[in-house]
Amino acid sequence: MIIIERVSLGIEGMTCNHCVMTVTNALKNVDGVKTASVNLDQKTAKVTYDENKTSLEQLKRAVVAAGYQVE
Repeated sequence: MIIIERVSLGIEGMTCNHCVMTVTNALKNVDGVKTASVNLDQKTAKVTYDENKTSLEQLKRAVVAAGYQVE
């Protein structure tokens, strides 16, 4: 059974649209992520994902590995 979760992450360190694309791609490359929408002005990432395939911790690790911080 697919369990879809929605989460909003606070992202620190983004300064431009290139940063937005980097964070978006990092999140979308996590297995199980259905959507990822990153907002530079609000410094947030809204993600929907399959809880059976990934976890909140894996999403956070992907952002950190891309060079940014998660609040």
